[in-house]
Amino acid sequence: MSLSLSHVTSSLVTRLSPKTSSRLPNPLTLRWTTTTRTSRRSFSHICNRRRLYSSSANTTVMGDAATDAAGMDAVQRRLMFEDECILVDENDCVVGHDTKYNCHLMEKIESENLLHRAFSVFLFNSKYELLLQQRSATKVTFPLVWTNTCCSHPLYRESELIEENTLGVRNAAQRKLLDELGIPAEDVPVDQFTPLGRILYKAPSDGKWGEHELDYLLFIVRDVNVHPNPDEVTDIKYVDRHQLKELLRKVDAGEEGLKLSPWFRLVVDNFLFKWWDHVEKGTLHEAADMKTIHKLT
Repeated sequence: MSLSLSHVTSSLVTRLSPKTSSRLPNPLTLRWTTTTRTSRRSFSHICNRRRLYSSSANTTVMGDAATDAAGMDAVQRRLMFEDECILVDENDCVVGHDTKYNCHLMEKIESENLLHRAFSVFLFNSKYELLLQQRSATKVTFPLVWTNTCCSHPLYRESELIEENTLGVRNAAQRKLLDELGIPAEDVPVDQFTPLGRILYKAPSDGKWGEHELDYLLFIVRDVNVHPNPDEVTDIKYVDRHQLKELLRKVDAGEEGLKLSPWFRLVVDNFLFKWWDHVEKGTLHEAADMKTIHKLT
């Protein structure tokens, strides 16, 4: 894909305020309700202090963006500059949107505190084995690391901005399971995802790129057809508890060059094995806590 400098820099971050909200695209004309730690508030009540953001740094990073784009493969370039992530505050209230490129630049994460909404899918088969993927070598962030089944972002579009019953996030998960792993939508109905919790974390990938995400943890138990997309995934495997613990041992010992994604490691260390009990017992809903946002480091 040919990518001009104007195309790379055309999508600037927008943050909401009462004066600017009327000029935003249709998705934000939806009725918003957000579950925080203690209460549900209307979108306008929580976010009405946000201002329109205009970055004076954009003129200084245009050249960097063009250079970065030239160094990416076509698929990752399209995703980085065309996908619009959902910006949120630390209470998971939507405050705007920006390109995937900007949301993953550590300079912008640190200087502008850009935080975006994400999801992590943990898919188990009927033998209660967890499907893992190794990210492709062409990934801009965390290439070739092992991670949970699918990790990505709901986009700034109507179907993925729906707050009720986390439907927007579940719609995004179904979309990306097809994109990354070739899992048909009928194999993973959106009503079969169980949201268990939310985590907030920040993690650098290298000196330039990183993550700052409010991540929804979605569990699902289904036998599925898997056809990995090589632009996204290098390898896959199902693991039981003992096999995952052996993988962790090898990672910690520095064996075979194995690495885990930081978000997956945080979930493993804080939640996964106790939630695995609920997977096997069929009691996932008992483990769900969508009111708390766990700030993990």
